[in-house]
Amino acid sequence: MRVLMTGGGTGGHVNPAIAIADTIRENVPDAQIAFVGTDRGIENKLVPQAGYRLFHVNVMGLRRSLSPKNIKAAYLALTSPRKARRVIHEWKPDIVIGTGGYVSWPVVKAAAAMGIPTALHESNAVPGMAVKMLSGVVDRIYLNFMEAGEGLHCPEKLLHVGCPLRGGFAQVSRDVARRELGIPREAVYILSYGGSLGAEQVNAAVLNLMEHYTGGKDNIIHCHATGSIEKDIAAGWFRDKKLDRFDNLQLTEYIFDMPRRMAAADIVICRAGAMTISELAAAGKCAVLIPSPNVTNNQQYKNAKVLADKGAAALLTENEQLSDNLQKTVSELVENRDLRTQQGQKIKSFDVADTNKRIFQDIQKLIHSKK
Repeated sequence: MRVLMTGGGTGGHVNPAIAIADTIRENVPDAQIAFVGTDRGIENKLVPQAGYRLFHVNVMGLRRSLSPKNIKAAYLALTSPRKARRVIHEWKPDIVIGTGGYVSWPVVKAAAAMGIPTALHESNAVPGMAVKMLSGVVDRIYLNFMEAGEGLHCPEKLLHVGCPLRGGFAQVSRDVARRELGIPREAVYILSYGGSLGAEQVNAAVLNLMEHYTGGKDNIIHCHATGSIEKDIAAGWFRDKKLDRFDNLQLTEYIFDMPRRMAAADIVICRAGAMTISELAAAGKCAVLIPSPNVTNNQQYKNAKVLADKGAAALLTENEQLSDNLQKTVSELVENRDLRTQQGQKIKSFDVADTNKRIFQDIQKLIHSKK
């Protein structure tokens, strides 16, 4: 089996692609898998780390405002499918799978025109531009949120599968995770983070929560990851507020054992990227979501709103009241175990069993259907 994956720009596009590639390799050890990205996105770090070859195709998105860069974007939109064809001719894939980002468009479009089976995965609750543009030519569209199908007009192509995750989530029990981490069984464990790079507003609100609520409480253990860019500023705030005197507070740059930490957690405070929500759903965790306002088409807010409307998570927005609202929300959850349990059960309903297996089985079907 020869597979060409494409998706780039952000971890939200790249990580599902790697999860699909890993699943294919687990089932077909001799499968030949390569990726196509741009030379600018995070795929240049993540794909080689995962052990896969990476081709480049130069493409960029149109800006909403008038900009001279739109001229270059339009030129690349015309020329990139031809460059994608060269990659496809070289790799000779049995199937091409896109997971979003501008680079998906020329690669999947070229493959479809060449009669090669094609599939897309849409992680978000509202489909992105690349998925919308390609929906008429691909053979299958895998959905994380069923609601995403409402923005597409090809019901016969849609398959609700959830979001593919790399190994670890929902594989460790709460009790085992707590035992390994040394967390008392009855303590309320709060896990908070704003992403691998960090988020200034999330850090400020969480440190305020530590200062005015969680710090020094015997029944609470609170671990917060600052992110790499914000680590020095956040650490300075932590010291200035004298939070380092509290044994129940932990400040770290990055959470390297996220599956175990999330398994142990009672409350998770985080952003609302599709991958993060899928991890929360797989683990069945009570969550307080603070969507990033800096994401294209406000996708994180739309993801979080789907959950909040069904009582599956708390939704807070970045504004002047964030710190106060966060303290109010978290204190209510700490004091109400039943509410935490209910939210965890409801978000678990968004988890799709055997996501990776279902995608792999359908990929095989698509390949054989065109032979």
